[in-house]
Amino acid sequence: MSSAMTTLYEATVTRIGADAQDMIDAGVVILFGEPCPDALAEVSIVHSGGAADVDLAPQPGDVVVLGATELTVRAAGELAGSNLRELGHIVLYCDPADDQALLPGAVFVDGQLGAVVDGDRVAIERRA
Repeated sequence: MSSAMTTLYEATVTRIGADAQDMIDAGVVILFGEPCPDALAEVSIVHSGGAADVDLAPQPGDVVVLGATELTVRAAGELAGSNLRELGHIVLYCDPADDQALLPGAVFVDGQLGAVVDGDRVAIERRA
């Protein structure tokens, strides 16, 4: 019995930086839309085609979809929505410590990211 979801943002993974897996293993997932500066591409999951709802701002309870993994938003910084809309950029912190500071462009999520490959779907969805 799944509830309906509204897709707020959707894109496709185009490349995964050489150092992105090290960041993911440390619980930090950096997403960046094309065009992505080379320095950031090394540590990012780069995606294209990011179509966002005009008023997109991730909220607690939203679901971040990366390939086969679904992560639930716990908290979002005040710049997370505008960064995602303008740059396709968002930084996910997986299972952060309770005392970790929420940076303006950061999103705290519950769960850990599984494998991500080129062509995977990137989305933010809200339960209806």
